Amino acid sequence: MQTSKKSKRPAAETPKGFRDYFGAEVTARTEMLRKAAEVFERFGFQALETSAVENLDALGKFLPDVDRPNEGVFAWKEDDGWSALRYDLTAPLARVAAQYRNDLPSPYRRYAIGPVWRNEKPGPGRFRQFYQCDADTVGSSSAAADAEMCLLAGEVLEAVGIQRGEYVMRVNDRRVLDGALEAAGIVGVHGEKQSAAQRGIVLRAMDKLDRIGPEGVAALLGKGRRDESGDYTEGAGLSAGQIDVVMAFLDAGCADVADTLSELASVVKGSGTGAEGIRDLIRIADLLFHQGFGPDRLRIDPSVVRGLEYYTGPVLEAELVSDVPDGRGRRKRLGSVAGGGRYDGLVRRFTGQDVPATGVSIGVDRILAALGEAELSAASNDGPVVVTVMDRNRMHDYMAMAAELREAGIPAEVFLGNARNFGRQMKYADQRNSPAAVIQGTEERKKGVVQVKDLRLGAQIARTATHEEWKKRPSQFEVPRGELVAGVRRLLENPTS
Repeated sequence: MQTSKKSKRPAAETPKGFRDYFGAEVTARTEMLRKAAEVFERFGFQALETSAVENLDALGKFLPDVDRPNEGVFAWKEDDGWSALRYDLTAPLARVAAQYRNDLPSPYRRYAIGPVWRNEKPGPGRFRQFYQCDADTVGSSSAAADAEMCLLAGEVLEAVGIQRGEYVMRVNDRRVLDGALEAAGIVGVHGEKQSAAQRGIVLRAMDKLDRIGPEGVAALLGKGRRDESGDYTEGAGLSAGQIDVVMAFLDAGCADVADTLSELASVVKGSGTGAEGIRDLIRIADLLFHQGFGPDRLRIDPSVVRGLEYYTGPVLEAELVSDVPDGRGRRKRLGSVAGGGRYDGLVRRFTGQDVPATGVSIGVDRILAALGEAELSAASNDGPVVVTVMDRNRMHDYMAMAAELREAGIPAEVFLGNARNFGRQMKYADQRNSPAAVIQGTEERKKGVVQVKDLRLGAQIARTATHEEWKKRPSQFEVPRGELVAGVRRLLENPTS
């Protein structure tokens, strides 16, 4: 007798390169994004929400990880062409600016918040889906618009909890970089260009300086590099002399802004493009200094390259200047927590006309990691009050209690699990980070009262108090049924009373 094969059960696991977010993490991110949006709106930026899916040709081929299928995006074929999940919030903005150019004000100032997807090789702390939080100005070629992005990023960082003195804004200009590449013979003085692929490798290599160090960058500029996992990345194939020029450019940064600008001017001497970049950097630094954004927060740093190839002028990165805990008692340097720059050619792809634009993107996940356990702990106290179920035949009474609390603005829920054991209900409340539980059994109902259990104080007593202290500080008290809301509110406002 032939037996039928059992169907294989799907694995209950998160896809490679993705992750799940729970309670406190989501709450902390939501609160952070709310604060960022307030800053954007204070600066006069208007919210924009675009589709998560774009036509593939509208996204362009700008991603740095070009070795993966579909140029690093998640794409699929439709009847009328290819579609893809957006890889950032800037490319969709370029499409919007072109599509609605007759209706939008100029300059158009918008901010956008949402998830993006990249079909890149995942790694520690590097996921294929992550949140971005952007602000952009489309239609202004003024260096003041670029300086404003630095001011804006600084305001957002401080609003969400990164203190002044804990970050520095590093600024460079792609035209200065092009001047250095010209000096190295990678972009010829007669205008001839090396292949786009080679230039892309050079840019990506320089952008990895903080992660792989000078030796790693030099290897990628030359024949190539094998990383710790054994994966090999093809190099740009530059000569030893060309590599020396590029590395000298990366090493030109000084603590003093004026000294750095002087060093860069000598590196790009003879390049008109490089000179334009130097002039704008001087203008940006001057504008920022007059706004109180001085040398304590500003660096002119030639190592800031930005991996995306659509940048055409000033580029910026906000970097934390101190290490942060990684959750295992160790400390690590997170690096950049915000970045952006000028991309004057992105809208031109749609219209054929130059449309200047500049923007900044806030690194949501990196900032949350920097804020660490303190931020998550603050969010974790937002759990609901749990109304316990002592008699299933009285569910309407318990639901009425929860409704009264909610109407008073206190998050509350009735325990709807199958467990009749009171201890398991308390365990559930603990898992929900509940500050309090409401209890009304048969005896309490007869007396017309409810018990309010202070779960935070109860946990504290269990950890630290002596028996005598416990008697003086009971973690549970009784209130008349009609004073339920007042009793719970008193507990929440003064949990140690």
